[in-house]
Amino acid sequence: MPIASDPDADPVPGYAAWRKGVAGVLAKARRVDVSELPEEPEKLLAVSTYDGLTVNPLYTRRDELPEQPLPGQFPFVRGGDATRDVHRGWFVNQRFGGPDAEAVNATIMGALENGVSAIGLGVGERGVPVAGIPAALSGLLFELAPLTLDAGPDVTEAAAQVFSVLDGYTVENRKDIRVQLGATPLTSLFAGTAAIDLDGAIALAQQAVARPETVRAITVCGVAFHNAGASDAQELGAAVAAGLEYLRALTDAGADIVDALEQLEFRFAATDDQFETMAKFRAARRLWARVAQVCGAPDYGNAPQHAMTSPAMMTQRDPWVNMLRTTLAAFGAGVGGADIVTVLPFDNALPAGELGVSQAFSERMARNTQLLLLEESHLGHVQDPGAGSWYVESLTDALAAKAWEFMQELESAGGYLAALESGLLAERIAETKAERDADVAHRKTAVTGVNEFPNLAEEPLSEAARLASPESSYGAAFEALRNRSDAYLVANGARPKALLVPLGPVSEHNVRVTFTANLLASGGIESINPGALVGAGIGAAATESEATLAVLCGSDARYGSDAGAAVAALREAGVTTVLLAGPEKAVADLSGAQRPDGFLTARMDAVTALSGLLEKLGA
Repeated sequence: MPIASDPDADPVPGYAAWRKGVAGVLAKARRVDVSELPEEPEKLLAVSTYDGLTVNPLYTRRDELPEQPLPGQFPFVRGGDATRDVHRGWFVNQRFGGPDAEAVNATIMGALENGVSAIGLGVGERGVPVAGIPAALSGLLFELAPLTLDAGPDVTEAAAQVFSVLDGYTVENRKDIRVQLGATPLTSLFAGTAAIDLDGAIALAQQAVARPETVRAITVCGVAFHNAGASDAQELGAAVAAGLEYLRALTDAGADIVDALEQLEFRFAATDDQFETMAKFRAARRLWARVAQVCGAPDYGNAPQHAMTSPAMMTQRDPWVNMLRTTLAAFGAGVGGADIVTVLPFDNALPAGELGVSQAFSERMARNTQLLLLEESHLGHVQDPGAGSWYVESLTDALAAKAWEFMQELESAGGYLAALESGLLAERIAETKAERDADVAHRKTAVTGVNEFPNLAEEPLSEAARLASPESSYGAAFEALRNRSDAYLVANGARPKALLVPLGPVSEHNVRVTFTANLLASGGIESINPGALVGAGIGAAATESEATLAVLCGSDARYGSDAGAAVAALREAGVTTVLLAGPEKAVADLSGAQRPDGFLTARMDAVTALSGLLEKLGA
């Protein structure tokens, strides 16, 4: 006879023991008694995203959600294509362009022979001349390699050229030919980039509907919101709101809802937060499927997704790290179910040739990033491998709900265009950007090679590169500081410098010496470390270094006994600015000539502080 289960039993028997262990570690780290911690101490380890979503330290069966339908079934969370070729996985896209159409064609053919399976073609000011499109596409097997245009305001003329090429192309099933024309009037309005207007995009869509191939005229580019600083939910919510605006315009122009839905594709940014990226693409499919359901066509809610590795996460400093960022981003997008993935070259934020490597090398590294994931890691062999993960499913669910909430806010304001014109959309995104910028400035959020672990031994950037620094970059404020340091180096033959004054033995000063050197380097200030200093050695080191800025580094206890005399000695040696690495309370009793001029702490506004120091140093 079966034994009835206890409805009050903990579904995770070991959870209580784990919680007890967490409490013990936290109590020790915080130097408090376990009884002083909250009833659920693990919540102290939770973190929040920019959408206000809570990420817990551990996910268990307690977080289990109902299983989603299989790939190809509404609401398409697990993917839109139940029969996707597991040997291909997602499409590996590369963007091509240049004034010489024949040369572009040769590059395309070479890339197709080396792993590329989708073509992005820049047109007009963004690539080949409109009249050169037939030559650029010569020999392309359209049924095997999807084509995406990036033609901006020239998209109507570019589409005419593509249609002319397709009219002369023979294939058994013309529906196998997939073309995205890439019209982006609504998202380009937000980004301030050139594009055809909405009426032009609707006319283009009407042409696309009449084509025998699978042609989508409109791209809803969420990357435009991402680059402006949007959170994941804001990017998704704004994209869905823009998609709704397109549907209304298309149906008002006479299209039925199925044709309207089949004219849209979505482009989203993939970042180096692999789990949030996975959840973003899964949540995006759920959101658009819901829109299609409400419109009465749930089976047509699976719009293609094009993932682009985030331009905002790319850095000019230590750009080789971008290879790691884009690998994580491509992983997240691929596992999240994106149909096409574009990996930006690692030197995308720099002018061509800045690093002394060829464009072909950069593009090969970007291409091989995806091929490694597909051919060596076999990520394409399983659809939605994150399915069933308590964390991934919970994050997908929460992100979809938050994005829907943001979309509703825009709809309540009158829709996408009304929210754009009133400034509401830009205002909400600017709030998130300001929060992220503050986190980076306070080094709460790390940008490796920029505000953490910078490499001052890098060659200074050219003036052209400094002028081209992208403002959308997460590390833009720190890179602007480094630009000032580079300009100083070019003008003076050396970087701005600061003398480190280690007090006490290595065991006492090493942590703060490392912290200070790292912090100063993130602002382009070189550290001079003469080793532990005492007495007269402090003044001698200052005189020898000729530094006008010095930083005391030691333990709080050491500061209590030695800091005052050290500050006085530095001032006597001509140092005009003396800082202390640590809290002000460590020298609360000091005053006058013995008191430091400022304090360097872990969560200070490093950008503001370093900018002030550079100014003092003449940079």
